[in-house]
Amino acid sequence: MKTSLFAIAAVLAGVSAAGAAAQEAAPVRTVAASAETQATQGSGADGAVVVADPGDPSRSLILAGAESAGVDVFDLKGQRVATHKVGNIRGLDLRAGAAAGGAPLLAALDGKDNAPKFFRVGAGGVPAPLTLAGIKPEMTIASLCFSRSHRDGTLYLFLAGDKGEVEQWGLSADASGTMNGRIARRWSLGSEIKYCAADDRGSVYFSQEAVGVWRFAAEPEAEITPEIVDIVRLGHITEEAKGVAVALDGRLLVSDASANRLNIYDPADDYAYLGSVALAAGNDAVEDAGSVTVAGPVVVVADDDNSPELPNFKIASWSALLAAAGIAERPAMAAPETMPLALATVETDPVETGGDAADDPAIWINPVDPALSVIIGTQKQSGLYVYGLDGKQIQFLPDGRMNNVDLRSGFRLGGREVSLVTASNRTTKGISIYTIDPATRMLTDVADGLQDTGFDDPYGLCMYRSAKSKKTYVFVNQGDGKMRQWELVATPAGKVRAKLMRDLPFGTQVEGCVADDETGMLYTGEEDVGVWREGAEPRGGPARTMLAKVTDNPALKDDMEGIGLYAQADGKGYLVVSSQGNDSYAVFRREGNNDYVGSFRIGADMAAGIDGVSETDGLDVTSMAAGPAFPNGLMVAQDGRNVSPPEHQNFKLVPWERIAKALGIDAAPR
Repeated sequence: MKTSLFAIAAVLAGVSAAGAAAQEAAPVRTVAASAETQATQGSGADGAVVVADPGDPSRSLILAGAESAGVDVFDLKGQRVATHKVGNIRGLDLRAGAAAGGAPLLAALDGKDNAPKFFRVGAGGVPAPLTLAGIKPEMTIASLCFSRSHRDGTLYLFLAGDKGEVEQWGLSADASGTMNGRIARRWSLGSEIKYCAADDRGSVYFSQEAVGVWRFAAEPEAEITPEIVDIVRLGHITEEAKGVAVALDGRLLVSDASANRLNIYDPADDYAYLGSVALAAGNDAVEDAGSVTVAGPVVVVADDDNSPELPNFKIASWSALLAAAGIAERPAMAAPETMPLALATVETDPVETGGDAADDPAIWINPVDPALSVIIGTQKQSGLYVYGLDGKQIQFLPDGRMNNVDLRSGFRLGGREVSLVTASNRTTKGISIYTIDPATRMLTDVADGLQDTGFDDPYGLCMYRSAKSKKTYVFVNQGDGKMRQWELVATPAGKVRAKLMRDLPFGTQVEGCVADDETGMLYTGEEDVGVWREGAEPRGGPARTMLAKVTDNPALKDDMEGIGLYAQADGKGYLVVSSQGNDSYAVFRREGNNDYVGSFRIGADMAAGIDGVSETDGLDVTSMAAGPAFPNGLMVAQDGRNVSPPEHQNFKLVPWERIAKALGIDAAPR
């Protein structure tokens, strides 16, 4: 069962009362616990983790939330090893190797202080406190869990609140060993979330006692789209959903607390309900189970109603639970496929409006001092930005809904050579034309009045300067596949007008394009189809052929968006294409048949405070040096979801040598 939160009514309507009653009537087998812990030293039992001993699994330890007593440490036979009074602990999670020196990192929810606390787990399960800075929850915390990004390895901490709030914090450690948190995103489910669990394959699960269990994408660059695992009363949960855990085989274990049973689900089969089991130690059945943990072969269930003794934990094997439910075992799920990563070193100031706003950048290299080069970025709700290489805004021109931008140097205007900047203007339905002043690094409008495209909604744009004729051209397209080429012509009055040269129609929507001035080739992205190449000269030149089809390359996922060119000597270099559907960038050779080289993503750098990049619309690439920060050129990419902290969209700057290293290609500049 899978849907958005806002379509829940439709989903629930599909679950009949008769069907639910039949499911509840199915027999539930009881599994005998392999052990139970001694009663906790505190006022309750909630949250447990297993610290594995790779050399001797039988010597693994259980760290358990004992509420008022802090953290109890048990062996796998349930015998207490130690108690550590580190707060009023009622929730735990652990990630192996995440603390300094490769030790396990423990997160514990201190209810009294309403704060997460971090510990480095040492020999004997001793939790050594770590300094945690930067995390300031805006809620009363009810649960927590870790998630490690399968994209870039970033460790995140989810905090869930008593009113359904969710906060996701990116974590990094500094040289002193302090763990620093940086907010990635926030959202809300509307009512208390008492338990959460995340795998490291991209999923995080939240359990709302009176509602059910939800799955969200754990990557902060992903959309916040809820998926239903199960619903209270109308699904397979009777009255209360409590603990949730993820097994290594990807299946979920959920406490159906009121029915005193544990439900098993398969996310790989659309969250199919697989069956239920009860758990007991001798004559003592677990009732109203709270937290559940599955760590490798070990299952740990909190028994807060361990009458007549104090609360404790029951220990069982995952294999035994599956066998009792009649479910076949399967191997651990393979790690998700990953792509090479290149991290940004700079991000621009965010644009001034929310939603889908920033779109396409262009890089201008200052011929006098490359360190004073600029990034020109479109704001498709209002105008054009100019940023320095430090990401700070230099200029904003509120000249209309600018969609794509490009530039070319060497244009003769008013008796001197200038750099010409053009942008597709969806407000005027024309081509906006500017020059850039090397001294001030600002743009000046030089269009000879409105340069009408004849389009209802001009969209993509790129420029071309012919090596043959030295003429400068601009290509503009729109969503229905129409594309046109204009020559840019200087007027005696020092203005620039556009002269229509030809139509280049495509079958479906196009946007991103780039022209190679040296080879005379034009590359255009037909968003749902692939990337085409053809001659850029208005007359003659190679006919249109397919460079890369989406359906032929599993690394490509539509939409095909921005395209940039990294030009090297002797006709060599690379084309970079935004594969928006999987938040990646495909790289092709400039020479020959434009062979596919590989793909990469732009990951998060929490230590530098720069998030990753997702849903890129436009991008630009240059092989020209841009000062000491970018000696081999750079790539600039629009970031569709600017998180950590959540802000309006912006642009990220990546040194080319980082991309070259990620893909094992040549970093030599032009």
